[in-house]
Amino acid sequence: MRKLEEKELARLCAKKDPASQTELYLKYAGKLFALCLRYSTDRNDAEDLLQESFIRALDKIGSFKYRGEGSLYAWLSRIAVNLAINRISRSKFRYDSLDSMALEPVEEPSADDVGTIPKEKMLEMIANLPPTKKAVFNLYCIEGYSHREIADMLGITEKGSAGILAKARMILKKEINDCLKNS
Repeated sequence: MRKLEEKELARLCAKKDPASQTELYLKYAGKLFALCLRYSTDRNDAEDLLQESFIRALDKIGSFKYRGEGSLYAWLSRIAVNLAINRISRSKFRYDSLDSMALEPVEEPSADDVGTIPKEKMLEMIANLPPTKKAVFNLYCIEGYSHREIADMLGITEKGSAGILAKARMILKKEINDCLKNS
């Protein structure tokens, strides 16, 4: 692999250079796949989302504006997140039983206790959230979007976004507490 700088890599991809397109994929596929997994129901769904993201990126790369180191990955990840959100918005599971869980108080685990849980187990807990709760959790807690931005993306209200996040956190607290009791 040639290891081109981002700006040059994007420029050559825009010119449809096959070697540069391959380099783009090899350079970013792993990180983007991890991102796609956070929004997907399973590995196959994440692979489809990754492929769709690269197809869209290579189709639109001429519109990419270099803004410094890391901007190409940021642009690619924005494409993947937008595609994932579009899928969720079109999904029949969009409002995955918002009322299915009563907001019963769940004991807040301590940060020290949470720190004892392996990262892989925490990621698994997040991955097992229902689709809308997982999307809102990821958008708010990991991607850093506001409830207003999430509401616009998903076609819900800000209060709806906050409520979905509260329910996602409630589910995760319960899972964390169960994991701590069983360890």
